[in-house]
Amino acid sequence: MCGWRLLVLWALLTATAAGNSGRSYPHRTVLDPEGKYWLRWGQQGGRLAFRLEVRTAGYVGFGFSPTGTMAAADIVMGGVAHGRPYLQDYFTNANKELEKDTQQDYRLEYAMENSTHTIIEFTRELHTCDVNDKSITDSTVRVIWAYHHEDAGEAGPKYHDSNRGTKSLRLLNPEKANVWSPASPYFDLVNQDVPIPNKGTTYWCQMFKIPEFQEKHHVIKVEPVVEKGHESLVHHILLYQCSSNFNDSVLDYGHECFHPNMPDAFLTCETVIFAWAIGGEGFSYPPHVGLSLGTPLDPHYVLLEVHYDNPTHIKGLIDSSGLRFFHTMDIRKYDAGVIEAGLWVSLFHTIPPGMPEFRSEGHCTLECLEEALEAEKPSGIHVFAVLLHAHLAGRGIRLRHFRKGEEMKLLAYDDDFDFNFQEFQYLKEEQTILPGDNLITECRYNTKDRVGMTWGGLSTRNEMCLSYLLYYPRINLTRCASIPDIMEQLQFIGVKEIYRPVTTWPFIIKSPKQYKNLSFMDAMNKFKWTKKEGLSFNKLVLSLPVNVRCSKTDNAEWSIQGMTALPPDIERPYKAEPLVCGTSASSPLYGSFSLRLLMCYLLLGSMLSTQCI
Repeated sequence: MCGWRLLVLWALLTATAAGNSGRSYPHRTVLDPEGKYWLRWGQQGGRLAFRLEVRTAGYVGFGFSPTGTMAAADIVMGGVAHGRPYLQDYFTNANKELEKDTQQDYRLEYAMENSTHTIIEFTRELHTCDVNDKSITDSTVRVIWAYHHEDAGEAGPKYHDSNRGTKSLRLLNPEKANVWSPASPYFDLVNQDVPIPNKGTTYWCQMFKIPEFQEKHHVIKVEPVVEKGHESLVHHILLYQCSSNFNDSVLDYGHECFHPNMPDAFLTCETVIFAWAIGGEGFSYPPHVGLSLGTPLDPHYVLLEVHYDNPTHIKGLIDSSGLRFFHTMDIRKYDAGVIEAGLWVSLFHTIPPGMPEFRSEGHCTLECLEEALEAEKPSGIHVFAVLLHAHLAGRGIRLRHFRKGEEMKLLAYDDDFDFNFQEFQYLKEEQTILPGDNLITECRYNTKDRVGMTWGGLSTRNEMCLSYLLYYPRINLTRCASIPDIMEQLQFIGVKEIYRPVTTWPFIIKSPKQYKNLSFMDAMNKFKWTKKEGLSFNKLVLSLPVNVRCSKTDNAEWSIQGMTALPPDIERPYKAEPLVCGTSASSPLYGSFSLRLLMCYLLLGSMLSTQCI
C-alpha cells in the first residue's frame, strides 16, 4: 500500500578510492556523447536503485520526463557540498518551473566526491502514489540529465546551460545472464560503401550467402554494426531468408529495395529471421534457444535490408553498416523462429490528420494460427521476446493475446513509444500460443501536427504497426497479418464508383463529381477532416472486415483467406465478414481489383506511383 513515509537519508561519506558502495548494478549506459555522465541501475523488488557517475564537483540532476524535456518532469538533484551529501526531490510544471516536492520519494544510499567526479547512489519505488512522480513501467522511459560545476545552494540549483540531455531507456528489462563468451566466433553481414542518396528515406538491399558450416551451429547473439557517426542515419536493419535456388551471382551487387529495377531474386526474400531498430543494442538468445544455421532447413542466402533515414538530405554519405552474428557448435535444445504480426504495410492503413489519438489494429487470426500450429506444433509455441515497431506518429503499441474468447496477459507493450528507441523486449515469462489463439497488434498515433493523411508505408513519415515475435520451436509460419477493407473507407468520404478495370495504382475514382479522376489518396486528402469526423472514421476502421496474410517460409500461403470474429468480449465491437483477398461480391466498388494487383502493389506500390499491370 502506498502512503506518506518518513524517509531517512544517509550517506557513506568516507568512500573508498574507487568510489564504490559495493552494490551491484546490472545495467549501465552513458548519457552524454562525451562520456562525462554515466548511469548504472538495477531493480530491487519494488524499487529501482540508481548510481550516477558524473565528471563534476557540483550538483548532478536526473529525472523522468513524458517528452524528454523539462516540462512536467520528475527530477532528483544531489551532490556533496562542504563534505555533506544532499539529495532533493523536485518536479516541474508545464512551464518548466522547478519546485521542491513536498513528498520526498528518493532515498540517498551513498555519495562521494573527489577532485574530478561526483558519485551518488539512490533508490526510488516504481510507483510512489505521488502525483508529481512518474510511475516506472515496462514501457520506454525518457530520462533527462544535467549537471553544474557548482553545488546547489539555499536558493536552489543554478541553470545547467548546455550540460543537459535526454535518452530513452527501458529500465525494467529483465536481467539476462551472460551466457555467451566474448571469444565466441562470429561473422559479419555488412554493406560495403553504400552511397546514400540525398533524400529522406532509402531502403538498401544486399544479398549475402551464409558461411558454409559442415554441421549445425546456433547463433547465440546478434549485434548491430553501425558505422561510427551514422547512429541516427541507420534507422533499422532487417534480415530475410531467401530462396535457396540461386547461385552466387546474386551476391554481385546491392540495390535500392522496392524499386522496379531491383533483382527478381530479392522478391523471394520474405521471411524475417532477425530485426533490429534504432536505439537497440545487441540481442542474446536465451540459453535453451538459438538461431539455427548449417542444416537444409536453414537459410543459405539472406537479404540484408537497411533503412537509411536522411531527413535533411545530406549529400555524399557513404555507409558500411550491418549485423554481427556470434555462433557456437554447442547446440541448444530449440531452434528459434520469427513471426511478423500486425498490419500488412500498405496504403490501406490510413490515419486522418489533426488527431490527438487514433488507433489502428493488425490481426493475427485464430484461423491462421490454428491451421499453421495444428499442422506443425499442436502443443503450441513459446514466445520469449518481442520487437514492437511503428514510425514517427506512433505513441503506443500493445500486443494483445486472446484464447477462447478471453484476453490473456499482454505479450508486450510500450505505452510511451519512442521512434528513436526500438529494441527487442525480453518477456519476463515465456508465453505459449496455442492453436486457435489470436493476436492483435494495437497501435496509437498522434497526427495533430499533420495537415494531410498519414499512410501506411516505408517512409518514416508513413506509418507501420508491426510486432516481431521471437519464439521456439520453429514452425512454418513467418507472417500473420491483416489489412482493413479500403472500399468502405472510401464510402465513408462519399466515393460511389471507381474506374474498372483497375490498371493503375493508386486506382482512379469515377464518381461523385467532386472526386472524379482523383486517386483514392487525393480523394482522402481532399475530404474535410475534423476531429469529430476522425473519431467516426476510427470507429469505422476498427469494425471493418480485413484481408489476411498467413505466410509460410517459402512465401506460399496457408489456405486461410477469410476472417472470423475476435472474442466477443473485447472492449469494442468487431464485425466479422468473410472476404476473399482483394475482391468482394458484396461491394460494387471492387470490380476487377484482383489479388494479383493487390500483391503487386504491396511489393512495390507504397514507394511508387507506377502501373502494376
